Amino acid sequence: MILFEEENDFLKGALMLVDKHYGWTSFDVVNKIRLSLRHRYPKLKVGHAGTLDPLATGLVIVCTGKWTKRIDEYMGKMKEYVAELNFGATTPSFDMETAVNKEYPYLHVDKLLLSEVIQKFTGNIEQVPPSFSAIKVNGQRAYRKARQGVELAMEPRKIYVSDIEITNLQLPKAELRINCSKGTYIRSLANDIGQACGSGAYLSALRRTAIGEFQIKNALNLEKLVVLLQQNI
Repeated sequence: MILFEEENDFLKGALMLVDKHYGWTSFDVVNKIRLSLRHRYPKLKVGHAGTLDPLATGLVIVCTGKWTKRIDEYMGKMKEYVAELNFGATTPSFDMETAVNKEYPYLHVDKLLLSEVIQKFTGNIEQVPPSFSAIKVNGQRAYRKARQGVELAMEPRKIYVSDIEITNLQLPKAELRINCSKGTYIRSLANDIGQACGSGAYLSALRRTAIGEFQIKNALNLEKLVVLLQQNI
């Protein structure tokens, strides 16, 4: 989906809903769109409204022109994710970026236990971000130190999780639908839920399905979007 301030005018403002591929960064998406429009708009401002990790797929909002001023507004909206947790193991990055470092028993984790545990992670809570993140610690990106094996003391942050729903449970995998505020790290949530279940868990798949009123069902994959942009030019 592409919304315009005025029809087909990317300079006056456009909003695009993109279904990001696995392995792509949010900046990769922005650069691809900028390159597709550069012949007609060589100095066009293009930006995204909220980073989505390369190992995740799903909804990214991209704004152009004067609508880049509305990016903070879109970033502040609640997000919906579908997350796959892998029980019985943890990784230093809390996801699949790094290899398993510890293994745990997990056969005791059933729907009743998991249902009780996830309630503890709803509402206004404090969350410790992963050290493998872009948060700055002493002026440097945390992930750079973490990849060097340096242990970091990450400060907790206040976040809001409106609800968590179990959509599938087939051990060692569990699928959760999560609605949460800006600044929530689903990787940390996966790690914390694993610990609270008396096991361990890491995030093995993640898909963002909504940002406020914007839904993934209305998003375009990048190939289709590029074709539409080229046709517009």
